[in-house]
Amino acid sequence: MTTIPIDGKSRDLGDGFVVRRMLPHLKARHVGPFVFFDQMGPAAFADETGLDVRPHPHIGLATVTWLFDGVIRHRDSLGSAVDIHPGDVNWMTAGRGIVHSERTPPEARHGGNLHGIQVWVALPKSHEGIDPEFHHHAASALPKVERDGARLVVIAGDAFGETSPVRVFAPMFFVEARMEKGARLTMPGQHTEWGAYVVEGAARFGDVDLAALDMAVAHEGEPPVLEAREPSLIVLFGGAPLDGERHLWWNFVASSKELIEAAKTDWSEGRFPVVPGDEHERIPLPTY
Repeated sequence: MTTIPIDGKSRDLGDGFVVRRMLPHLKARHVGPFVFFDQMGPAAFADETGLDVRPHPHIGLATVTWLFDGVIRHRDSLGSAVDIHPGDVNWMTAGRGIVHSERTPPEARHGGNLHGIQVWVALPKSHEGIDPEFHHHAASALPKVERDGARLVVIAGDAFGETSPVRVFAPMFFVEARMEKGARLTMPGQHTEWGAYVVEGAARFGDVDLAALDMAVAHEGEPPVLEAREPSLIVLFGGAPLDGERHLWWNFVASSKELIEAAKTDWSEGRFPVVPGDEHERIPLPTY
């Protein structure tokens, strides 16, 4: 087994809202189908302010939002309009193309907090051009697992004897783990790539020590063991290796540069659909 520590980079998006990007990384472009991993916040907004991510497009991936604190209103070009709260799952499959926005609802703009994880899951080549979908799963629908000193939520995929109702397209797992000091977990053996990100606390993953905001990934050989060195909140993820490399450019993920170029042209020329209820703003195509 090879265990690799990952050092993320923090970026202030303004008004003190910090995003910590862990994937992609030079040492690990992807782990299972996960090609992008961000921690949002924790952030405390002033009155009358909040998150305002204007409508923007995606292709070739599924985006996943998992909150520890706060609320986000998701709107997309399918007509979805759903507020996500801690413990719920918003799973948006972009496929051939979708547009969405993420904002703090008006009624929540009273000095609230926001803290969570956002990931992108690359779709297999056989599904990267499928019709877009959006599914919201309430916290009550997700499997919960109790292990010695560990409380787990299987957000997506299959792990620890449970399978999430979230529709996925390749073998994977995405799990929230709240662990007491000394609790130990062996990563799911049906998968061959594994990752752990410490949101709070400290842990040892395989032969790598992790503090808060640290990540390590592993592949090959026996599944690594995760041990909490103190009470910890840890996100576990991974799956089967991707069926080939992916190109990432802005919000687009694809198996070929041609698909990326086509998406860039479609967005700049207004061929993506609009977001009902959020039609008046959009993020322009970057010039880099």
